[in-house]
Amino acid sequence: MKKNYEFEKKKKLRRGIFILPNIFTSLNLFCGFLSIIASIDGKFITAAVVIIIAGVFDWLDGKIARATNTTSKFGVEYDSLADLISFGLAPGLMMYLWALKPLGRIGWLAAFLFMACGTLRLARFNTQVGTISTDHFVGLPIPAGAGMNAVTVLLCLKLGIGNNVNPIVILIMLYVLSFLMVSTIRYNSFKKPELFKKMNFNVLVATILILIFIAAQPSIALFLLGFAYVTSGPLSFVWHYRKIRQKKAEIRKTDKHWETFT
Repeated sequence: MKKNYEFEKKKKLRRGIFILPNIFTSLNLFCGFLSIIASIDGKFITAAVVIIIAGVFDWLDGKIARATNTTSKFGVEYDSLADLISFGLAPGLMMYLWALKPLGRIGWLAAFLFMACGTLRLARFNTQVGTISTDHFVGLPIPAGAGMNAVTVLLCLKLGIGNNVNPIVILIMLYVLSFLMVSTIRYNSFKKPELFKKMNFNVLVATILILIFIAAQPSIALFLLGFAYVTSGPLSFVWHYRKIRQKKAEIRKTDKHWETFT
């Protein structure tokens, strides 16, 4: 009788653990819906902040699922659907209503392109789960693309240019983000355990300083961090490409020298 009670207790606990990551996914979805409502009401600061909060919930649900060993196919699919709303539809609508509406059809097509490329990015990610290394993302993650949109809105409103922003600049930014999401450019996933094991005192101090900067000037700090991450992929790609070309040039030079010697 006691064994049956303990078994039922463990079963309930296991069921609760499975529910826990999905609760955070639901909070992510709720934030996405709230952002859409805020954008429609013209409350763009709220819309942008809620998208960033959705990103936090999206990060937490994955961490909790891996930490409790409760990852499941349902969780992956549910997370992708929530991400589509929070990081595809919500930021696309926000950018259109905030800056792209004066461009008419070109404006809403750019917003649609962002959402469509984000959807393709999610679909590709789901098909690659378990087949590729988790050390890097292939293409810009959709939460990072949505976050870049959100911090851009916050920065412009902070600088007082929110109502006078050039829609062409925002249009170009959306096209660039859309391309990066469906590209094969690699982005660091920060999932390597070595990144946290090898942290020394100087890294800890730098992290604290960054957190202080974020607390003091959140709009500026988050924009700079987002911009640094978005550009890190193309810069890393160029650096690796140049390195490969240099190696090939050295090999050719060695082969020529060997042929001359022989």
